[in-house]
Amino acid sequence: MPPVDLTDRIERSTRADRPIRLLAKAVRRRIGPGGLRDLLHGVPLGKPLHPPLANVSLGFWVATAVLDVTRSDPRAARILLAGGVAGAIPAAVAGITDWSVLHREQQRVGFVHAIANLVALGLYAGSLAFRLAGHDRNGRMLSFAGLGAAGMGGYLGGHLAYRQAAGANHAESVTHLVPLGWHDLCDITDLPDGRPVARRLGYIDLFVLRIGSGVTVLADGCSHLAGPLHQGKLVSEEGTSCVVCPWHGSTFRLSDGAVVHGPATAPQPSFETRIRRDGVLQVRPTQV
Repeated sequence: MPPVDLTDRIERSTRADRPIRLLAKAVRRRIGPGGLRDLLHGVPLGKPLHPPLANVSLGFWVATAVLDVTRSDPRAARILLAGGVAGAIPAAVAGITDWSVLHREQQRVGFVHAIANLVALGLYAGSLAFRLAGHDRNGRMLSFAGLGAAGMGGYLGGHLAYRQAAGANHAESVTHLVPLGWHDLCDITDLPDGRPVARRLGYIDLFVLRIGSGVTVLADGCSHLAGPLHQGKLVSEEGTSCVVCPWHGSTFRLSDGAVVHGPATAPQPSFETRIRRDGVLQVRPTQV
């Protein structure tokens, strides 16, 4: 069976939905909104934290395999192996935090991805224990098995990132779909005061909020997983007006679309506005 067929089957399988639902709920309850969760999502970095952390451990383990194949410095192999095991722990915490706020099809693949990586971590931890006890041959065999499990986990992680777009910026294309210049959107009198609505500009949906004579316009599809921001809640974060995505709770600053709280790590595209003398609202992408 081609690997892509296997991942497609995992996406469609409902067998693990109940434990997935319970685990995701427990993670969200345990790691509630706040600075820690934002850090684990990668909000301060502007991109997910899990992939680079996972790559660090995988790099350590690949280097260990090179030393094992060439029968080079056993002490260096132990150090690299231990570094990979240590690095896998924060990578796993960041990964499960991201996983807890994905769509169900993504969570199914991510669940198997996590199992493969846990198996790899267990094999590498066992390998380290054997090596420290002086049983290098057994340690090497476990390391090679661990690399196989980590490779499977890496393949599934790639499927999540590139096929299912988990962690990708789902609003990146918005400004590229809008031609240069100002565009008529709607009559200002058609917009309710103080309540966000969706308005369509060509191929894209926009979040539009009128408060008095001022109008805020952002891309409507959340950058996390394209949730409809116009259905979200308006809140104030430290005196700054924000909108909260109704799907997974990403919070964006209304003035410029900046991320205030994750799981989103990429900002919402924002639009400049002006009102013509005849009352027509015009918009254009904010110039960077």
